[in-house]
Amino acid sequence: MSPNVIQTSRIACPRLLPLLLALSFAGPAAAADPRPSPYAGQETRSIKSLSEEDLAELRRGGGWGLARAAELNGMPGPAHLLELKDRIPLSVDQVVAISAIFEEMRAAAIAGGERLIAREEALEEAFREASVTDRSLREMLSETGQARTALRYVHLAAHLKTLPLLTDDQIARYDMLRGYAGDPCANPPTGHDAAMWRKHHGCD
Repeated sequence: MSPNVIQTSRIACPRLLPLLLALSFAGPAAAADPRPSPYAGQETRSIKSLSEEDLAELRRGGGWGLARAAELNGMPGPAHLLELKDRIPLSVDQVVAISAIFEEMRAAAIAGGERLIAREEALEEAFREASVTDRSLREMLSETGQARTALRYVHLAAHLKTLPLLTDDQIARYDMLRGYAGDPCANPPTGHDAAMWRKHHGCD
């Protein structure tokens, strides 16, 4: 070995020694204390992809977050409109019409939720019994996707049906009450009579 190589190795080794020591201590420690999976505890679920809260929401016809594209873009849903009917406020005729939309939606959503649960249950069983194949997996995922799409349509369609029944002021009031917009009572827009604006928005 040449003198230059020997000299270079002597310079490099002291710099590498702390790193090598750190790695030697960190390795066993990391192996002894692995980070738990975020899925830990979910192995006890009857259907691994659905929590008990998910199952309850689907079986009661709840929204399950499927209508956020409408809800957060100025298209109120019937369930929350009825909850806030006195604060928006809604007329008697509006309540009757929106109630009909809600009942139709809920019936379809309960049926659709059960279909989705059944598809997820079939997928769960196939993996639990190790009977799944590439072909059956594709088929089951297609069926599950169709069930989810159909359920999402039920909820989004209800928002579409509800929208024509509302005035712009009522939609603005709904968005404020749901926390999507600021309080319209605080700053009436320029060009509007402040007293009338506050009356229309139920501020007083």
